[in-house]
Amino acid sequence: MKKKIRIAFSGFAPYHDPHQQAYWRFLCDRYDVEEVEDPDYVIDGGLTYRHLKYNAVKILIDGENLVPDFNDFDYAIGSTELTFGDRYLRSPWFVFYPHFSEIANRKTTPDPALLSRKFCSFVVSNAEFGDPMRRKFFEALSKYKRVDSGGKYRNNIGGPVVDKLSFCRDYKFNIAFENSSFPGYTTEKIMDAYVAQSVPIYYGNPHVETDFLPSSMIRVANESDIERAVSEIIRLDRDDDAYMKMVTAPCLTRGDYRVYEKELEAFLAHVFDQPLESAIRLCPHGQQQVMRRHLKYVHTLDQRLRDSRLFKCAAWVSSKIHSES
Repeated sequence: MKKKIRIAFSGFAPYHDPHQQAYWRFLCDRYDVEEVEDPDYVIDGGLTYRHLKYNAVKILIDGENLVPDFNDFDYAIGSTELTFGDRYLRSPWFVFYPHFSEIANRKTTPDPALLSRKFCSFVVSNAEFGDPMRRKFFEALSKYKRVDSGGKYRNNIGGPVVDKLSFCRDYKFNIAFENSSFPGYTTEKIMDAYVAQSVPIYYGNPHVETDFLPSSMIRVANESDIERAVSEIIRLDRDDDAYMKMVTAPCLTRGDYRVYEKELEAFLAHVFDQPLESAIRLCPHGQQQVMRRHLKYVHTLDQRLRDSRLFKCAAWVSSKIHSES
């Protein structure tokens, strides 16, 4: 008989439906899962403070460049390079990418069709908090050849694309810049390029080689490195053999994408296989308890503000301004 676990989800972006994730299928295979309003476990995406209303074991799955707050969560899964006993697993956001498994289907033999594609794609919509490196590199590379921007930011193709992956498949290169540069922080952006069999031009995680082989990408270290990177792209664009070698090169440092899934499953199994009372890691007394009590009031007010129509209107206006700048 399967162990019954009573869970709830909170704080995820609309594009991340937990029920469509591999970890949901794993939980349902291993346990008798029941979603309830008064859960024993909460799996939270980190984008709201709604997890504070639950008195439960809390597991954070964070895709942002944030260091988990272990005063607020019993366990965390994220990109940050850290160790914290049995309470943390580094599992970057690209692991939750819906097309991650398709990386196994990348072509590894030369295909002339890969050379007949357009030059370079660029898809960015939310530029409000993004690193200005994206704008600077886009402008620098555009001096060589037109870079097609299919997002809301710097759009030059007549409107935003509906299917980013399909769009990227038509290009030899893809500008895959993260919102910020932070050790360990690698998102789905580089995966879009790999799955589309496009060479990623990457800026972000300075330790990206932990997960992806440098021979499969063009890396941009910082602003002073832009000129070198553009020269390398021009060389590859003009040298078919060199380009083909890179676009068909193995990309995963660890070889098999399933390694990440197995690590995630083992981490979750450790959490849920324990008796409920043994799975608790938060300290219920002292300053941790005081801090959480105070933050609950602050975050509740903050969440009400975020949910208000005025705030949403202001956020929409701000995003429009930044997408066009």
